[in-house]
Amino acid sequence: MSITEDFISKHEEQAIIEAINTAENKTFGEIRVHIEEHSDAEVLDRAREVFVTLEMHKTNARNGVLFYIGVRDKSFAIFGDNGINNVVPDDFWVCTKDVVIEHFKQQKFKEGLVAGILRAGEQLKKYFPIQEDDKNELSNEISRG
Repeated sequence: MSITEDFISKHEEQAIIEAINTAENKTFGEIRVHIEEHSDAEVLDRAREVFVTLEMHKTNARNGVLFYIGVRDKSFAIFGDNGINNVVPDDFWVCTKDVVIEHFKQQKFKEGLVAGILRAGEQLKKYFPIQEDDKNELSNEISRG
């Protein structure tokens, strides 16, 4: 198994995907998780690169949110697009990141991601509620690098 496959089990991965589905249930916002072994780039720069590679910047309301994990580097970032960043409280991403990291420190990676995803989903529901003709545009699968 690779280091990214060891980070979360298939069962845990399914729980994270279910959290994404729950978080996106009442919004047209998009949430993705990307896990990779290593990057030489700074964590936020790498998260931005992955965000673009996954075409998350192409959502109509610019309301995509990426949870990025560099396993070997022990790096983590949440990258939100301009639409969501313009409406959430100034400290929202820092507070959400802190919630996730508290779980990570206890080796509870699935629980941390689920907690962060559900927090992001609440904000997406608040500011980007689903309309009758809306549907999620992107896959909820966890991508790996």
